[in-house]
Amino acid sequence: MKTKAGAILSSIRIDRNSDRKISVQLYMGLRDIILSGGLSGGERLPATRTLASELGVSRTTALDAVDRLVSEGLLESRIGAGTFVSNTLTGRVQLSSTSGSRKPLAPPRLSPLADRARNLFADRRRLPHKSQAFVTALPALNSFPMAQWQRLSARHLRSDRDAVMGYGNPYGVPRLRAAIASHLNASRGIQCDAEQVFITGGAQQAFSLIGNLLIDRGQKVWFENPGAIGARNAFIACGADLVPVAVDGEGIVVADGLSKAPEFSLAFVTPSHQQPLSRVLSLSRRLALLNAAERADAFIVEDDYDGDFYFGDQPLPTLKSIDTNGRVIYVGTFSKTLFPSLRLGFMVAPESMVDAVSRLFSGALSGVPTWPQAVVADFIDEGYFATHIRTMRQHYRQRHEMLHHHARGLEDELEIQRASAGFHTVAFFRDPGRRESRFVEDAAAAGLTLSGIERYCLTPVDHRGIVIGYGAASESEIRSGIETLKALCRQVG
Repeated sequence: MKTKAGAILSSIRIDRNSDRKISVQLYMGLRDIILSGGLSGGERLPATRTLASELGVSRTTALDAVDRLVSEGLLESRIGAGTFVSNTLTGRVQLSSTSGSRKPLAPPRLSPLADRARNLFADRRRLPHKSQAFVTALPALNSFPMAQWQRLSARHLRSDRDAVMGYGNPYGVPRLRAAIASHLNASRGIQCDAEQVFITGGAQQAFSLIGNLLIDRGQKVWFENPGAIGARNAFIACGADLVPVAVDGEGIVVADGLSKAPEFSLAFVTPSHQQPLSRVLSLSRRLALLNAAERADAFIVEDDYDGDFYFGDQPLPTLKSIDTNGRVIYVGTFSKTLFPSLRLGFMVAPESMVDAVSRLFSGALSGVPTWPQAVVADFIDEGYFATHIRTMRQHYRQRHEMLHHHARGLEDELEIQRASAGFHTVAFFRDPGRRESRFVEDAAAAGLTLSGIERYCLTPVDHRGIVIGYGAASESEIRSGIETLKALCRQVG
């Protein structure tokens, strides 16, 4: 290939050890050369026989690659003349290429809201999500009843194709909405109709939807400090002015919120198992929060992310169950009760909001995949969900007790709090000079996954310490993890 085009095309390299088909490699190589401007509009390509010979591929492979580029309009085939780069590319601005050097693009100009949010987002660098000590937010996946799940999944996938593969109801599969309403009534004391339940792509989407529905830019939102990172970022993205409200042994300090922003639009709380401090919101605080919302004409988002796993004494009623004025929006997720990759959550809207939420879902959303919803509905209706919850509640209680049992001897260094729900707790440093970031880094180097409390904070708090997850770890991993913590605590700094 002695022409200019031939010289350029001979630069294509074929990797015969690659998993990618040779015809695809050739297609991508040709495409990159054309889009990067290596060949001009109207320029003739060597014959496919020549191209195949020079590159050491079959002519069929060369024809497949060229035909694909012709079908995409990047090449033109002229009978009796050959194959040419499309004239529509003449005088074009050089397009981006997947290989070779190119001028880096300038960062995009963001909207003022997006630019502000980007600068305020909390650090959500992905932590290792592997079942080990002491990862948080990950349920005990090894204890999930996979056999029942597989059977229900197979049964549903054999059912009517319209139900499996078609567009579903944007509000969610009706059977799942009804199953959730029934479960909440029986286990969480929440009286609601299926029409109040809306299925979302995880709790995170629910927070974003609530923010878009209720928050104007600059409006005050009470937020637990420290508090849940994902929800914080969702409300920041909606333009909220987050008000850091202190958390003590009884949960969110309502008096602190009133002193900082008595006229607030929304409050976010995790009352059953505070994230990350593991507190339970006292009944008096629950009532005070409801009263404050009523006076301010505000709404409350109750994130009950692992409330089903309460293993303490008699659980307190959910905020939603004692809300008599329609102020509480209840948000739940199957990421903790089942498994995270489902990406299924739900929100229970007050009756007064059902029409507005319905309009938002039907007008702007297409819903989440329907077949996993149908499987979850069967899982609940056939009793597997309730059985799984009871089993895991006991499992997490045992893991919690194992953690405290093996942590004997750490009392002088770490004040590990007792939890009453879920699968994480928090430990405060006895040494006020110990740095969280250094401790977390040293733990990671030793094979432990920890988070510092400061990672969850809007503004600094008095206590320093670490968040310890115990639900996804085996007893041996908890025991060895505690030994590693003891060694780390003996280090200075």
